[in-house]
Parts: sequence; C-alpha cells; structure tokens
Amino acid sequence: MIEHCLVCLTEITPQIGWTTLFSKENTAPICETCLDKFTIIAGETCEKCDRPLANLQEKYKNHRQCIDCIRWEEDQEWAGTLVKNYSLVTYNDFAKEMIAQYKFRGDYVLASVFAAFMKKKLSSIPFDLIVPIPLSDERLYERGFNQSEALIQACGHEPRRLLSRIHTEKQSKKSRSERIHLSQVFQIVQTIPDQKILLIDDIYTTGSTLRHAAKCLKEAGAHSISSFTFARG
Repeated sequence: MIEHCLVCLTEITPQIGWTTLFSKENTAPICETCLDKFTIIAGETCEKCDRPLANLQEKYKNHRQCIDCIRWEEDQEWAGTLVKNYSLVTYNDFAKEMIAQYKFRGDYVLASVFAAFMKKKLSSIPFDLIVPIPLSDERLYERGFNQSEALIQACGHEPRRLLSRIHTEKQSKKSRSERIHLSQVFQIVQTIPDQKILLIDDIYTTGSTLRHAAKCLKEAGAHSISSFTFARG
C-alpha cells in the first residue's frame, strides 16, 4: 500500500534515518523532507521549561535555567506551581505553520504526525493523570475540536477533563506581557485526586497558560503538575 505524507501529500519513499527511532506503529505517514523541517530540541535546555540554552545570551540564563523561569520561581505566587515542562521541537517557521494548519484550519489528521514524535517521550515522563488544556465553549465551537485532547488521544491515552475555561480573547492576539499577567481563566470541574498530573498543550510560549492551569489544579489538591507540549516557542 502506497502511503502519502500527511503534510505535503507526496508519496513516501522509505528511508533509513533518525525516523527509525520510532517503531512502525508509532510513526505517522510523513516524508523525510517534512521531518527534516522540524528542529528537534537537543543539547542543554532549561531544566524547568526545556528552552534550548546553547544560543541564549548569558544575561538570559543562569546555570541551567532561563531568565523567564527564574522570574517565575522568584515570584512567591507562582514558585513551584509547575514542576517542569517538556517539549520536543522548537517553534520554527515550519512548526508554526503546521500548528496553525492543525489548530486554526482544522487539519485534525496532523494530530497523528505530532503524536508520532510525542509517544516515545511521553513514555519516559512520570504521571498518574493526563489532562488537556481546555478550550472555552465558544472556542471549541469555532475550531470543532480541542487540539490538546486530540494529541492525547493520538498518543493512545484517555484525556481527563478536570478543567474548564472561561472565554477570553485569543492568546495569539495578546502581547507577551498580557499573556504573563492573565487573570485566572480556568475552573475545576471534577474532584482532583492527590496525584501527579501531566498537562498537554500544543505549544509553550511564556508558560502563563500552563501555570494558570497548574495553579488551579494545585489549589484543588493535585500532588504535582508538569506539562508536555509539542513545540517550545
């Protein structure tokens, strides 16, 4: 059976490369050319958010943390809220276009492409419950699906819907400062057990959304909260 790349639709020619790190059943149909356009996060990264540190100026990092995470942890309101974020690829132009095509233009099938990257990493992250970042009812109606839930399901897990979200302006329309200083937009919809929770989202940018969700869960009784995103902005 001939397979075609889910990204560019060209016929896939099997090649031996780093993609063989993924087992056959975990690899989505995507050609080598498209795979190579993603920049895999490697080398030294921030121990809190997985931001690559190699090309970061010294003034923006200290030891093994980036300045953004240092500031979050120095703020008593947020210190320890999010244990760690894990990410797989940098938010380069190609990743940006793929996420936009997936999230805003409804190309649901791309969830299986992202999941092909995420499954192996996910198996090494300790968690008891896996929780999607929720959309407001208005945003869910607009998009037709929750991109975070779709990623969880494509990875073979069942999402636990512990949070709901208040409708606000799109995050992409907010400045970095506005994202960081968001008012709380999440609410608890189920009893939270004293367990390790892993939040799933498509991209980590400022970390504000994930920390607001983590804080809500922590205050409701979660033991600890980490997060996992496909891309790191």
